Amino acid sequence: MRRTTTIAALVALAFAGCGGSPITGGRIERAVAPTFANLVHAQLSRMGLTAVPAADLRVAASCYRVAGGSAGAGEWVCTVVWAGPRGALLRDTYDLTVGANGCYTATLAASAEATLGGPTVAATDGRQVRNLLYAFDGCFDTT
Repeated sequence: MRRTTTIAALVALAFAGCGGSPITGGRIERAVAPTFANLVHAQLSRMGLTAVPAADLRVAASCYRVAGGSAGAGEWVCTVVWAGPRGALLRDTYDLTVGANGCYTATLAASAEATLGGPTVAATDGRQVRNLLYAFDGCFDTT
């Protein structure tokens, strides 16, 4: 009986520190979507295009963990579906590296470069400007 109790106690201790990860798809989605909207707003201004307030952009992100499961730091893929005031839907995909601290780096997947461009894009005056939508960083609360 004592041996069974000891084993049960050891198993309970082993699992006590194994709570669910605060890194979840929902938290990542709620962080990526508004960051993306703000960056679209800033990018339009940098390129000399007509401004669209970030609040007028409808952005939704859908993310999944590459290794499977629904939580944890590591590699994630997020699809961002967004539309401006005229309502045309656009879809772009990002590869994310998410740290245990809730900070991430998002990089445009190669398949999405056709719509958003590479690391630099041409402004209306011909200048090459850094493409804020190509790669960006962000963080979210993990508590």
